[in-house]
Amino acid sequence: MNTPLTPKIDVRPAGKRYATKIDWLDSKHSFSFGSHQYRSNTHHGLLLVNNDDVVHPGTGFDTHPHRDMEIVTWVLQGSLVHQDSTGHSGVIYPGLAQRMSAGTGILHSEKNDSWRLSGDQHSDPVHFVQMWVVPDESGITPGYEQLEIDNELLAGGLVTVASGMSKHHDDAAIRIKNKHAALYAARLQPGQSVRLPEAPFLHLFVARGAVTLEGSGALGTGDAVRFTATGGQRLTATESAEILVWEMHATLA
Repeated sequence: MNTPLTPKIDVRPAGKRYATKIDWLDSKHSFSFGSHQYRSNTHHGLLLVNNDDVVHPGTGFDTHPHRDMEIVTWVLQGSLVHQDSTGHSGVIYPGLAQRMSAGTGILHSEKNDSWRLSGDQHSDPVHFVQMWVVPDESGITPGYEQLEIDNELLAGGLVTVASGMSKHHDDAAIRIKNKHAALYAARLQPGQSVRLPEAPFLHLFVARGAVTLEGSGALGTGDAVRFTATGGQRLTATESAEILVWEMHATLA
């Protein structure tokens, strides 16, 4: 018999995140990652990684492996070049959702050097959020999907970015290999509101801007909230804002 979940709203300020800062990368980690390993902060629901990365021009992550993970990348500013061992390559930019299923194993790189494809060199950093959730089953065939959803975001409400849930079968969203998880995004102008989903586990990340969360108060860039056995709160932008919300109906043991 499953133990009932205790309703909880856990606000995680931006300044409390773990940080990795080297000459080419400024990264903030919501959960244990890399050299920052803490048993008390490994995941929330099915979400293991929520990295807020800024990569300098001409640099990036060299080819490296992944396995048995659904990896969703959401670019906030600039452009990120993806290349992987399944033959996929391209440029990810704001409004273009991307998912990579690592499955039995995949190699990929992520670089801020789009001029190598377009010929127009730039000096701008790329700012993106990368999120990892576990798949329903291990050992699946590696895969890749991307989808332009910029027009949907103009409406100002929550837009399904990625989902494995049956209720989103007809949505214009990329598919992830977990039937218990979905990612939403919203771009909000001052005064615009959205209502959060209700689920056993939610994760809200304020990617940029400022909002007010019903019952919890003001949140700013980089702040996150972990909801357990709750949801349905109204969130209102107090300045232009972009948010990312994971709805999850399962958790890791």
